[in-house]
Amino acid sequence: MTTKTNALITGANKGIGLETARRLAAMGFKVWLGARDAERGEAAARVLRNEGLDVEWLALDVASDDSVAAAARNLTAQVSSLDVLVNNAGIAPGYVDALGPDGRYERPPSREDVADMQATYDVNVFGPVRVTQAFLPLLLAAPAARIVMVSSYLGSIARAAGNIQSPNVMGYGSSKTALNAITVAFARELSPRGIMVNAAAPGYTATDLNAHRGGRTVQQAARVIVHLATQEAGGPTGGYFDENGPLPW
Repeated sequence: MTTKTNALITGANKGIGLETARRLAAMGFKVWLGARDAERGEAAARVLRNEGLDVEWLALDVASDDSVAAAARNLTAQVSSLDVLVNNAGIAPGYVDALGPDGRYERPPSREDVADMQATYDVNVFGPVRVTQAFLPLLLAAPAARIVMVSSYLGSIARAAGNIQSPNVMGYGSSKTALNAITVAFARELSPRGIMVNAAAPGYTATDLNAHRGGRTVQQAARVIVHLATQEAGGPTGGYFDENGPLPW
């Protein structure tokens, strides 16, 4: 078993997850790329290894109890502890189809597809719960583990209620609101055990999730995630942040 500091990132074969993996690996972590597709996961890991980084693919579908359990067993057989967990995997089915010609979201809550919402919650809400619970023994074995939940500005009820210009994306937005609540719940439990748990809002980033219409780069988006994943003891836990500081719930 390796004793090197280890980080696991879900949904890490592309976008913000891949850039976060690159940043953490460059800082000296051995990074495990959680991805459900073997070909894509291996290809992403190979790209980073070609950059001289210590990266491996880990088969992990956050929407599957069996896959998450198998991934936890697999990693436990290879490492003695897990120092960082980034719950990054997320989906927004139907989001791109609801974008108008000007890039604005045009599907009101009265026409939201309930099946899309259920799929969204299974990945964006229940996924981080499954993964955090499954890997908790490894996290507790680290001297001071960090958990980062990748949230969104759309998860802020205060921002949505106070800004009529904010996109009214009920399915995806409410999933991130729920993720924020989950962040606080895990932080309350794990803080006495030395684990910090925070939510990060990377901003509207150009990724496959929004057909690359976002205005921020993955390099910009990864900053707050990496900061929260590597903060020193005594830092905040149970918070919701962008790169400029705390956000309103």
